[in-house]
Parts: sequence; structure tokens; C-alpha cells
Amino acid sequence: MIAASSTAWLYDINDNNKPLFFIIGPCVLEDETATLKAAEFLKNLSEKIGFKFIFKGSFDKANRISIDSFRGRGMDEGLRMLTKVKATFDLPIITDVHESADVAKVAEVVDVIQIPAMLCRQTDLLVAAGKTGKPVHVKKGQFFPAESMGEVAKKVSSMGNEHVWLCER
Repeated sequence: MIAASSTAWLYDINDNNKPLFFIIGPCVLEDETATLKAAEFLKNLSEKIGFKFIFKGSFDKANRISIDSFRGRGMDEGLRMLTKVKATFDLPIITDVHESADVAKVAEVVDVIQIPAMLCRQTDLLVAAGKTGKPVHVKKGQFFPAESMGEVAKKVSSMGNEHVWLCER
């Protein structure tokens, strides 16, 4: 059985001897029942197979193409649902944040802050995430050259936070 209660492994992923882990969960938080069912399924699967994971669900998918697309339940309801997942299943949590003014509130709930690909160059957002001291997962925009992601990492680490995860999708 995996001990999910300790999140220390989130801060030491640069150790190549650590096991592989996954970031999985619903793309967007639609409702509490579906979110809790997904978390329960993933928790049970992780214990059965033996892998670590961070539960991911977005409270707002602000980068949808259509103005009519479902974006999520909003920050307050989404963070409430993620708090319930964390408490019920003892899982580390990750979610997207889009505005630098929202980072502190999101950091009160999540274990990892995710920067969406479309916002990977936003200095104020990256600096605010870096100030939390939590791991910051930055998804590389498809429009952005991989060689430039070092500069993105510097924006986060300029706040003394060396827990920067860069992601190519």
C-alpha cells in the first residue's frame, strides 16, 4: 500500500532513484459526485498497482476556444471540492491557476500549483507561484520553444523556490 499521507516526495522529484508518479484526474471539475468517484477509483488503482499520483482537477479552464464551453465550477466551489478530495482520500492535489492574485488562495489548498501552457511566460503569475514555496508545474506552450523554458524556470526560482517542474505535452 502506498502511503499518500506524506507529500515529501513532491519536493524531491529530482532524485532519479525515486519512482515514477503521475498527474491524473478529470480535466475540469464538473460536479462533486464525479470528482469523488474519480479520486476513489484512482486511489484504489494506485494502491492495487503500486504507483504514486497527484490528483488533478481544474476549477476553471479559462483557455477554452468557445465562449460557450464549460469552464468549471469556479474557484470557491472548485477549491471546496479539491479540499474534500484531499481530506477524504489523503491525496496530494494540483490545479491550474490563471491570475497572480489567485495564487495565494489556491496555495492554501493544493500541494502543487500548475501554470497552464497558454500562460507559461506570464512573469507575474510565475513569480506569485514561486513565492508560495510549493512545487510549481509549468506546462510548456505549444507555441514556445523548449530552449526558452529555462527562463521560465528562472522566474519561479527567483523567489527562492527550486521546486520547478517543466512539462512538455
